[in-house]
Amino acid sequence: MKILQLCLKPPLPARDGGCIAMNNITQGLLQAGHKVKVLTIFTHKHDFNPELMPEKYLDQTEIEGVFVDTRVNAVEAFSSFITSDSYNISRFFSTDFDIRLVKLLRKEDFDVVHLESLFMTPYIGTIRRLSTAPIVLRSHNLEYVIWEKIAAGTSNYFKSRYLKYLTRKLKSYELSVLNEVSGIAAISEEDKNRMLALGVRKRVRTIPFGVDLSRYPFGNNLEAEPALFHLGAMDWGPNLEGVLWFLNTIWPFIHEQYPQLKFYLAGRNMSEEITRLNLPNVIVVGEVDDAIAFMLSKAIMVVPLLSAGGVRVKIIEGLATGRAVIATSLGAEGLGCEHGKQLFLADRREDWIHALNVLLNDGEKRRAMAYSGREHVAAHFDIEAVTNQLVNFYKEIKKA
Repeated sequence: MKILQLCLKPPLPARDGGCIAMNNITQGLLQAGHKVKVLTIFTHKHDFNPELMPEKYLDQTEIEGVFVDTRVNAVEAFSSFITSDSYNISRFFSTDFDIRLVKLLRKEDFDVVHLESLFMTPYIGTIRRLSTAPIVLRSHNLEYVIWEKIAAGTSNYFKSRYLKYLTRKLKSYELSVLNEVSGIAAISEEDKNRMLALGVRKRVRTIPFGVDLSRYPFGNNLEAEPALFHLGAMDWGPNLEGVLWFLNTIWPFIHEQYPQLKFYLAGRNMSEEITRLNLPNVIVVGEVDDAIAFMLSKAIMVVPLLSAGGVRVKIIEGLATGRAVIATSLGAEGLGCEHGKQLFLADRREDWIHALNVLLNDGEKRRAMAYSGREHVAAHFDIEAVTNQLVNFYKEIKKA
């Protein structure tokens, strides 16, 4: 099959979960013998650097990038308020990108057009006008769910009101556009059920995030530093929200019980809100050159998410490398993991303390969970199996 993959940011270098998820779809399809053309937006936050991409990838995908200024503009935001547009989405529409897409679709035929996330849906009209290929939306999250929870947790009255307004517009847009595509590849069963409950009438399949386990060495977590770590981009709102909650609400009690325990924070665009806290034994690492090597050097991954949907790519990677994982119930949503077997779920302060008591004092339990986590990833997130599911979904939609 010949697939056009439209991305909201360059898949490579794979510096965050979204990039990893997009790139793994590309790689899975290429390894299965399909042709993939990648056309991507790039922004001030996510630059386009072909020189950092492997030659083989450049040759296979013929990747092209078009700059789009997605920075918040007060005038445009106010205009969207008046016109009832979803400003969250409209920021990603670019005439330049649309022109390049028009030229591409007039030059080449594709079997499927694959949209990476809701933010690429403003181009549906152009695709429909110039191509008969079915459009498949890869839904990484239900976006309105994230904003709904952020708005609910905002204490400032005026900011909360505005965020709730944006959430309503985003929810309305999301529901309408989900019924415009040919099919939806939801990343988790939970997201699929939310879509169906909203009234989505198009085909929806749960197709999880896939990993190539050969890229993830399994390290004995008993030999790693017995420390906590969080790895994630801090310019993604839910990551920042969750880490700040953990530092302010959970960490003081952990530090009191385990005064020698260290907590490492890694990821790009580290927020000043975190660095200026200057908490004891909290070490701000910032962006790391090799995420897998960093994970292997520490024993316990923490994922304190409070407002997100989809599937947490970093947890899958952590389990693949044999890390012990403690996550909120929301953070672990969609993974199908069993509490106390592959990871620990912790939503309350006492849950975090209990999980640490076990992981820091029972080496056999930690080792058993590491092996169980790796086996779970192999059974449910193998890239070859996931790619087969996606291709079969493409074929099903083409036949409809």
